[in-house]
Amino acid sequence: MSYRTSPADLKGMPPGVPHIIGNEAAERFSFYGMKAVLAVFMTNYLHLMDATPGTPMSTTEATAHYHQFNFWVYATPIFGALLADIFLGKYRTIILLSIVYCAGHAALALMGTSGYSGNWLIAGLVLIAIGSGGIKPCVSAHVGDQFGAKNALLLPRVFNWFYFSINIGAFVSMLLTPWLLEWYGPHWAFGVPGVLMAIATFVFWLGRHRFIHVPAHGLGYLREMFSRKGLPALMKLAPLYLFVAIFWALFDQTGSTWIFQSQDMDRRFLGMDWLPSQIQSINSIFVLTFIPLFAYVIYPGISRIWTLTPLRKISLGLFVMAGSFALIALIQEWIDAGQRPNISWQILAYALLTISEVMVSIVALEFAYTQSPKTMKSTVMCFYLLAVALGNQIVAQINHYIQIPSAANEQLETAIQGLEPDWRDSPRSVILGGYDEITGTDDDFIARIAKGGSSSIEIPGSEQYGKTLEKLRTILGPTDHFPEDDAFLAANGNQLGDDPWGNPIRYERLNATTARLISAGPDKTPNTLWDQGYLLTNTPPEPPAKSSWTDKLHPEKSWLERRQETLGLKSSEQGIEDHFEFTPFSGGQVKLQGAPYFRFFTWLMLGTAVAFIPFTLFYKPRDILQD
Repeated sequence: MSYRTSPADLKGMPPGVPHIIGNEAAERFSFYGMKAVLAVFMTNYLHLMDATPGTPMSTTEATAHYHQFNFWVYATPIFGALLADIFLGKYRTIILLSIVYCAGHAALALMGTSGYSGNWLIAGLVLIAIGSGGIKPCVSAHVGDQFGAKNALLLPRVFNWFYFSINIGAFVSMLLTPWLLEWYGPHWAFGVPGVLMAIATFVFWLGRHRFIHVPAHGLGYLREMFSRKGLPALMKLAPLYLFVAIFWALFDQTGSTWIFQSQDMDRRFLGMDWLPSQIQSINSIFVLTFIPLFAYVIYPGISRIWTLTPLRKISLGLFVMAGSFALIALIQEWIDAGQRPNISWQILAYALLTISEVMVSIVALEFAYTQSPKTMKSTVMCFYLLAVALGNQIVAQINHYIQIPSAANEQLETAIQGLEPDWRDSPRSVILGGYDEITGTDDDFIARIAKGGSSSIEIPGSEQYGKTLEKLRTILGPTDHFPEDDAFLAANGNQLGDDPWGNPIRYERLNATTARLISAGPDKTPNTLWDQGYLLTNTPPEPPAKSSWTDKLHPEKSWLERRQETLGLKSSEQGIEDHFEFTPFSGGQVKLQGAPYFRFFTWLMLGTAVAFIPFTLFYKPRDILQD
């Protein structure tokens, strides 16, 4: 069946616009809803999805995976643009990749039903990255295709609706999906966004006879990219993309490290107890508030004193982003010192972050558009999204680098691979050779495995560590915080003993409820995979939650509590005497964490902001707009 390939001679709104707006709201609900709970799911839920519990994922590892996923979401748009502009056209590309998108949501919702949940997670995220990223450059361009010369003046209004639908979809999903995960579990938390994506695809398909279907251009698209105008335009904008990449490296941590920080904060705000993954929803409200405020009040006011060019707006925004992360670092210092600050401090950081978003993200996108040749507008938009991908890859690689491997886990994986397949599913103890890789010596590990995973590990020198652990157990009550390093060391005569290799055992408080006893291990070198000791947690009982009208909408216990009881990991009669836990480790620690982690990114952003100033002075803008 043939479709119209050029806009109709209309003065009013094109008939396909409601389908595009409805599709965008539902699609953004599905994407942001899934992404809102992804980091918390990986650390708190993933290891409990299968019949045999696994090992919880660390926050650092989850952060690396989260930003690696974000990288692919923003790296795939270039392939979606090529598919649309060379082969299929925008409509068919959107429909095809939306089906892939739906399959990704289905894979996430099916975790725990059969097979290994980690494989379902990988498959789901790969499909969503392909689907979401692939349609990203096509949808907004498809909006512009619907307009002709007579109704082109209505295009800004439609893009306002378009942006409004994005933020409303994101806001609602970031409130609802964490609530579903908390009370009804991952199947609902990932299933509902999947249903919304299916609805988005159906709504878009219903508009097929109302859309303008601009055909693919063939290989002419590539010729434009590598033309005498195309490559110089991209090279001239390349420095801007690098600065924007650092901005996004910080901004997108609202879905990872900021969530993990909020878990240690008092989240009572506006008379409500907020879940950690819900806090980020405030960004959407700030965006809808700050855009008109800056456009009609702030920018005109400043321009009366100092002319605000696009590059100057971006420059100021980069400094504001540094201020936002400086506040986050300060909050983390309070947490590390044993305090529990109110979430309103992080919301203030969100306000600064959103101001930066308005000044950097929106302005940089518009500026890149005006500086590109007429035939390169969509390509330049794709390269802007690649800058977002680069920023997320920076965070992923940093979080990968700061993780120290675990010697015990590496040797255990090798030992499991050497077992007969039938034996891997039977509980057993395995002696690991340790540093000298020879069993029967003083540095052996003992791992107790079940269904191919380690349920516990015994490290050499347990007696030496045990004496210090008993001292901690006697001085800590269920509501106490771990003492500071110097105070605990002084209380023990400035000596905690040595490990079996003569290295001093050190006590390090990581935050109010987490500390560790650690030594350099058999290689006698700190910060390697052979460091060993005990990770200590002292989790105070949660204060009784205040009654809310939502109490009637959910079970008495959270899904996590019910799941732990089903797996036999937590008794329903468990009391406060179980507040103190200690877990032996060999390696597997993190080189950079707590407040120093956030200070690192603060200085990175501040250095980027300073380096951007010469760029604003030497860049000579040349606006190129469509006729």
